[in-house]
Amino acid sequence: MTTFAINHMTVANLSYAELLDLAAALNCAGVEVRNDLPQPLFDGMAPEAAGDLARSKGLRLLAVAEVKRFNDWSDQKADEALALMKIAQAAGAEAVSLIPRNDNLGMGNGERQAALRVALKALLPMLEEHDLIGMVEPLGFEICALRHKAEAVEAIEAIGGRGRFRLVHDTFHHTLAHGGALFPDHTGIVHISGVTDQAVTVGQMTDSHRVLVDRADRLGNIDQLAALAALGWTGPVSFEAFSPRVHASITPSADLSASIAFIRDGLARKAA
Repeated sequence: MTTFAINHMTVANLSYAELLDLAAALNCAGVEVRNDLPQPLFDGMAPEAAGDLARSKGLRLLAVAEVKRFNDWSDQKADEALALMKIAQAAGAEAVSLIPRNDNLGMGNGERQAALRVALKALLPMLEEHDLIGMVEPLGFEICALRHKAEAVEAIEAIGGRGRFRLVHDTFHHTLAHGGALFPDHTGIVHISGVTDQAVTVGQMTDSHRVLVDRADRLGNIDQLAALAALGWTGPVSFEAFSPRVHASITPSADLSASIAFIRDGLARKAA
């Protein structure tokens, strides 16, 4: 059976403790926390205490996000990555999230692959020292210097990082990048969100369009999850909705429960 998780972005208005309570109530495998929300990471709680609180509720800290523009490597970026890894390690988290630059720079063929390898090669011993996974998330936006999972896998293999780096398969970004190969053996987590707005083209979709998955979804979430499952992938599926409409809901538990039921039913129908 598919196991679910919650990225804190989906319920951005909830405190860390409320996020954990919600995830536990929905029988989720774990949560992903973020350093780009208005409130401090863990609401200012010490990482050790934050990790203990999650585990006391039977939850995994799947990832701490994020190192932004990780493929624009510099001494300052190394310091940022190290600081986040120390927090993640102290909290007992399993991974840190690595987000590529998304500013229409470093886009040249050859240039972007070289920059990616430089960053991954520098990050590898840091991740090993802290016993963490680096979750690499290609973004499907046309201005992103890492749009395609195949390019990420090629670089990971080239620097000997298989197993220490894993992919985030994000159903939104997979669609924006016009699909492509699936890499179940390299995938660490799946991010799901839906787009139901009928007025936007795929090229016009932004994070603000990302809602929970329901029958009006245009991204083919069920098909993507079924395809990954058919290839043997069994990891956690984490809700990551950015829409202010989702954030404003006063019934997040009911909303997520309904989406989970819809997805499970859809996958069951696919498998039948």
